[in-house]
Amino acid sequence: MTVSLVPRILVVEDEPHLATLVCDYLRQARYEAHALDHGSLVLPWVEQRRPDLIVLDLMLPGVDGLTLCRHLRANSDIPLVMITARVEEVDRLIGLEAGADDYLCKPFSPRELVARVKAVLRRYRPAPAQDGVVVFVPGAGLHVDRERHLAFWNGTPLDLTPAEFRLLSTFALSPGRVFSRDQLLDRLHDDQRNLSDRTVDSHVKNLRRKLESVCQGQEPIRSIYGVGYRFELDALKI
Repeated sequence: MTVSLVPRILVVEDEPHLATLVCDYLRQARYEAHALDHGSLVLPWVEQRRPDLIVLDLMLPGVDGLTLCRHLRANSDIPLVMITARVEEVDRLIGLEAGADDYLCKPFSPRELVARVKAVLRRYRPAPAQDGVVVFVPGAGLHVDRERHLAFWNGTPLDLTPAEFRLLSTFALSPGRVFSRDQLLDRLHDDQRNLSDRTVDSHVKNLRRKLESVCQGQEPIRSIYGVGYRFELDALKI
């Protein structure tokens, strides 16, 4: 396998001019950029080359971007930035629920896309050692290893997206604290993007569902009406 000294970005876009333009801007930003124009080519390429991030169009020939996004997120932690001509809010949420780390609507500035790519890659860099890297919640079976990006409940691994893992880490470090949606947005994304409260609700809903599946129907994340969310230890007793 070839080892790249710079981040390798895969651009999956079936519009040749746009794919070339995006790759040119990424290369100017000192990334290694590659382009594919058909959905069926993506998974074999990813398995062989292992990119550091994928820019993925929603509408593709062969296998559509949403299907690819779900498959990639279920089988890897490669960061994903989705792009599409659809502008409806529901499509944005579908993309995030499928596991995308960011979402950009056409037409967009290539410079903005490069900025988004940089921001997502920054969030994926290992954090320096610090207190609370490994969190074991007293009286509960929750174990969060922030350095290795792993989470367990009562020995069972939790299959979380990067956004869900950041949410769980936030809750685990401050059990019982009520977080507003704005506070959770700050912990999800550090690049000051203009995202809606529904983005937080979508990620919390998915995290809550995964926790409940291993907590025998218990509900550790409680909604606080008009405020936000609270992580309750009493709901996670072994």
